[in-house]
Amino acid sequence: MTVTSLRDGYVDMPVRRLRQPGDKPFGDNLPSQVPLFDGALRLSVNAFAIDDGQEITLIDTGSSNAWHPTMGFLPQALSEAKIAVDRIRTVAFTHTHLDHINGLILPDGRDGFPQLARLLIPRLELDMFRSEARLSRFHDRAQPLDPGQRLSANIEAVATPGHEIGHTCFRAASGGETVLVWGDIVHVPSLQFDRPEVTWEFDTDQEQARATRLRILALAADNAWCVAGAHLDSPGVGRISRTETGFRFEPL
Repeated sequence: MTVTSLRDGYVDMPVRRLRQPGDKPFGDNLPSQVPLFDGALRLSVNAFAIDDGQEITLIDTGSSNAWHPTMGFLPQALSEAKIAVDRIRTVAFTHTHLDHINGLILPDGRDGFPQLARLLIPRLELDMFRSEARLSRFHDRAQPLDPGQRLSANIEAVATPGHEIGHTCFRAASGGETVLVWGDIVHVPSLQFDRPEVTWEFDTDQEQARATRLRILALAADNAWCVAGAHLDSPGVGRISRTETGFRFEPL
């Protein structure tokens, strides 16, 4: 099985999106290890293709032209990786935020994945997905995705709520190795591995997001799993180890 990182682009966000415990934004006390670009946080936006040799499962699809012009480059990434879109028959979402779902439709209005047979949405977010007018042609095609559900013999859904009510990770295992495609468990890798208590303004439930992040970081570190993150610096794949006070990300 092959996992390919696909960069949709990046988005710059204000520092106030980072929240300390108690929903307190950072002021002048942002740690020095956090790089800024014109005073903003730069988040990579990544999707991941899992190829079992027969067909490809795509986890998240980027934003197409629905948000910032620095995003929407998934089709170019697929071409660069020599992945034919006709081989992508399953698309599964970690959650339904716009930078993960809008790549179903290309900027010119065509379907991004013309041979799509399964569109899997976390069950708790089906109504949210079906409220997206831009994606109306897919509303009836969406199928609910539940924790523990197997997408294939090698891919299993894992419940990781907090950032969104149905946020889901995907554990892919093959040949004695495991990679956890984990969506938005971490938004700012230069800070949240070392200080996992720091949350994100757009977390639906900050306390739950914090607890989920701590649980998943420990699970990945203690089992030597690779992780693949939507907002880890591209290509966004690596391993996690424990430190005295938190965790460390070691990119591949």
